[in-house]
Amino acid sequence: MTPPGRPRDVLPTTVGSLTSPRIRLVGDPDVTVTGAGLDSRTVVSGDLYAALPGAHVHGARFAGSALEAGARAVLTDEAGLRTIEELDAVVPALVTDDPRAVLGEVSAEIYGHPAGELRSVGITGTNGKTTTAYILDGALRALGRTTGLVGTIETRIADEHIASVRTTPESCDLQGLLAVMVERGVTDLTMEVSSHALVLHRVDGIVYDVACFTNLSQDHLDFHHTMAEYARAKASLFTPQRARRGIVCVDDDWGRAVADGATIPVVTVSNSRERGADWVIDAEPGAQEFTLTAASRDDDDVLALRSPLPGDFNRTNTAVAALALLTLGVDPHEVERALATDTTVPGRAENVDLGADAPRAIVDFAHTPDAVTSVLEALRPGTNGPLVAVLGAGGDRDPGKRAAMGRAAASWADHVVVTDDNPRHEDPAAIRAAVLAGAREALAEDAASAGTAMASTAEAVDGREAAIETALRLARPAGTIAVLGKGHETGQQIGDHVHPYDDREAVRRAWQRIAGETR
Repeated sequence: MTPPGRPRDVLPTTVGSLTSPRIRLVGDPDVTVTGAGLDSRTVVSGDLYAALPGAHVHGARFAGSALEAGARAVLTDEAGLRTIEELDAVVPALVTDDPRAVLGEVSAEIYGHPAGELRSVGITGTNGKTTTAYILDGALRALGRTTGLVGTIETRIADEHIASVRTTPESCDLQGLLAVMVERGVTDLTMEVSSHALVLHRVDGIVYDVACFTNLSQDHLDFHHTMAEYARAKASLFTPQRARRGIVCVDDDWGRAVADGATIPVVTVSNSRERGADWVIDAEPGAQEFTLTAASRDDDDVLALRSPLPGDFNRTNTAVAALALLTLGVDPHEVERALATDTTVPGRAENVDLGADAPRAIVDFAHTPDAVTSVLEALRPGTNGPLVAVLGAGGDRDPGKRAAMGRAAASWADHVVVTDDNPRHEDPAAIRAAVLAGAREALAEDAASAGTAMASTAEAVDGREAAIETALRLARPAGTIAVLGKGHETGQQIGDHVHPYDDREAVRRAWQRIAGETR
């Protein structure tokens, strides 16, 4: 039986054909492989096992298990080769200084370079990758294309849905997925491309037809260390080695730097004519309908579009998707028609219907200061009662953004309820304290500038579902609660364990308890 994410039929590739000036072969060049994997637990018969150096343990330590599972060859470095030789196993080894840096190209060769058979769009940015990908995928389906989608929430292969482990899979797994897509007749691929994926070579072996950039704001500085380093990772997508053409939103200076530094042809878009973009978004504040106009072309170069989700930022996501379609050669009228299709993005501005006489409840993945601001700003005009934000911050991740997230929430919400996200291996109380400090600082500044006592509140509540119940009580039937940070996720990581948890279900349970008190 073919494992999930693996193509059925792969022509054998000799390990000798996988050598290059960067890769030398130790052993029999005529041994053949039909797949690639870097987790010894998922290796199948015929695989090339990628034994990569890790932060704590070298993958060569698990080569014995991989060989028992049927691996026929190994890709590793000199240290890994020495470990494998100690096993006294007779197995050919491809040896290189940086095996991760060649794994994508090697895997692409094994699977027959499947990316070359697909029309592809790669989307990067701090916020908006998932929404833009879903909007684009929905439009392509409306145009009659058979699509594949790879991203934070799931992988879609035509009509099959597979839950995602990370935004962008490891390179060998990704190449296998693309080969499956080709087998099943997929014509168009839409992918989220994370900064981690670019730095860690996960998308090596793919040259996208179109690369898209949405925005850049503080996130992942535990990995990239500085914003400049983070921006360089994103910008690397806009080179001939990774893409043929680009779409870049230049609403922020990071986007302008990406566009100016790109070494491929790039089309720019902005919400302001002052940014000097090729295309400009024109809309009334808060409206989902908008026009996308070519700034320096004929008046005929205008698209009438509608964002499927509320918020100015979602108009931008829709505009990026529209320009990607135009760049792929889709007729402008067909672009308008395709983007008129309703699109639901799990955990992105997702409404949780609680019935009559209940607050409006929205669940969103917003987990950066800018994303928190964007979501709450979008919800503010449609809220007649209190706007209540529920949020936390992930443990073991970029602690520098925690206070800023609290400040962002307090700048737009009437009440901020700080709680737990995925605490992982950190003390949840310490994470809550950092977010709460930022929220209270913003509230104090607002009160000082207004010369009045604080009317808004910020408090910490231990336990996410308890925090949601607190927020529902604060919102009252006319208000809105925005539960931020986890979105589509169906688990909460505490320590090494992921416990079943879904914000949408937690909202429903909390409201049932409250509603039950009045019956």
